[in-house]
Amino acid sequence: MTLQHETMLSQLNARTAPLDQAAMAEARRRWDSIAKPLGSLGLLEDAVVRIAGVTGSADVDISRRAVVVMCADNGVVAQGVTQTGQEVTAIVAENMSSGDTSVCAMSRVAGAEVVPVDIGTAVPLTGERIRQMCVRRGTADMTQGPAMTREEAARAVMAGVQLVEELKQDGYCLLATGEMGIGNTTTSSAIAAVLLNRPVEDMTGRGAGLSSEGLQRKIRAIETAIAVNRPDPGDVLDVLHKVGGLDIAGLAGVFLGGAVHRVPILVDGFISSVAALVAARLCPDCRGYMLGSHASEEPASQLVLAELGLRPFLYAGMRLGEGTGAVAVMPLLDMGLAVYREMATFADTKIEAYQPLT
Repeated sequence: MTLQHETMLSQLNARTAPLDQAAMAEARRRWDSIAKPLGSLGLLEDAVVRIAGVTGSADVDISRRAVVVMCADNGVVAQGVTQTGQEVTAIVAENMSSGDTSVCAMSRVAGAEVVPVDIGTAVPLTGERIRQMCVRRGTADMTQGPAMTREEAARAVMAGVQLVEELKQDGYCLLATGEMGIGNTTTSSAIAAVLLNRPVEDMTGRGAGLSSEGLQRKIRAIETAIAVNRPDPGDVLDVLHKVGGLDIAGLAGVFLGGAVHRVPILVDGFISSVAALVAARLCPDCRGYMLGSHASEEPASQLVLAELGLRPFLYAGMRLGEGTGAVAVMPLLDMGLAVYREMATFADTKIEAYQPLT
């Protein structure tokens, strides 16, 4: 079996440059010159400075933006870990193509395009707006053996990297991550439990509304999958292919692609943050290219965000997925940029500038 995609993956570290410190310093000077208390817009100021570092310019532009929604099915649904069947994945993904899902409605308000991607649904998707990047038609049941092969996992990651390159060439300058895949909170919890070395019950929530009995089935399924596959926490690709999902792999590639192609990436909720954790274990420098958005209601969400060093803008109790939390933050960034670009400076207003506390 060829290891072409894994070899390509191993080369991404060398292609990832550090954040542009000069651009960040210039952006910070601009913020400090504005006639308002220093640092008073908090995370909005930090985000603008971070984006300047990502793009290499203090003239921050996020006007063309999209949410990339990786769609895939998970064989573990056979274990009764979800409230609905995996046929729902295809239904919702097709509705994304026609603009009729929650993230589509929110994206219209936020001025973002929705880019649904078939990275591994159980049945082929036909919507004309769906990007066709399928690696395999759904994963295997991870309680019986690996969810996919190691090379398939690497191929899915590289598909995400490729997509970022294409979107940047099309002029997109801010991307958000989203996903659609029945059963993917199960795979996310499995990955998080292994990579953070935490008990499965601490990392597992009710997903899209499981009963208490269903939650126990979900925990047992994850424990079984880990016992059967024995994923190596020191080898993130081993963890990903054994107990992960194609949507998570594709999103990990989006985060890596952001670092390679200098595009800021907004991390959505729990599933996206687990994908970000996978990316960070593959390429530690890619963390600098990520922006937090919201803290999901999933119990492990804030643990994963803390591991990544990301602070969310919103604590809104959201748990819908699709990229809705990340899209909800886009108007906040727009408001921060309005102040950054348009506000008068201390010099303009002849007000004595605030001084940093010593």
